[in-house]
Amino acid sequence: SALTVVVLDQLTKVLILRFFQTGDSLVVIPGLFHLTLVRNTGIAFGFLKEHSEVLLWLITLSLVLLLVWGIRLGSVPSLARAGLSFILGGAVGNWIDRLRYGAVVDFLDFRIWPVFNLADAAISIGVGMYALCILFRRETKEAKT
Repeated sequence: SALTVVVLDQLTKVLILRFFQTGDSLVVIPGLFHLTLVRNTGIAFGFLKEHSEVLLWLITLSLVLLLVWGIRLGSVPSLARAGLSFILGGAVGNWIDRLRYGAVVDFLDFRIWPVFNLADAAISIGVGMYALCILFRRETKEAKT
């Protein structure tokens, strides 16, 4: 559920902030995975980082719209509902960071991808789940015609 995503995301961020300073990095698997504390004031990959106040308002509005949309959905497949829950939970987790710290706390560093967090992972997984539902729904409709 969205609440589970938020709780896990915020717990991991509290832990990383307790033991790391911005820029600190710990090798977990050499050359593959590190824990690296980064603060991102922008959106994905630091995009729009110089507009953090505007972003906070846009993200707040987006969260409200996502919540209303999720509530107004009628009967949808459970995978789609779970996907929306992951998206909402991840978005709320990062929104809380912006309110508390003025930036999103990122720390999962796979060295081949920008540093991210559990909320980002939940959003990506949720989008994938929702996309699968849309894709299979289209295939089902096409098969019936």
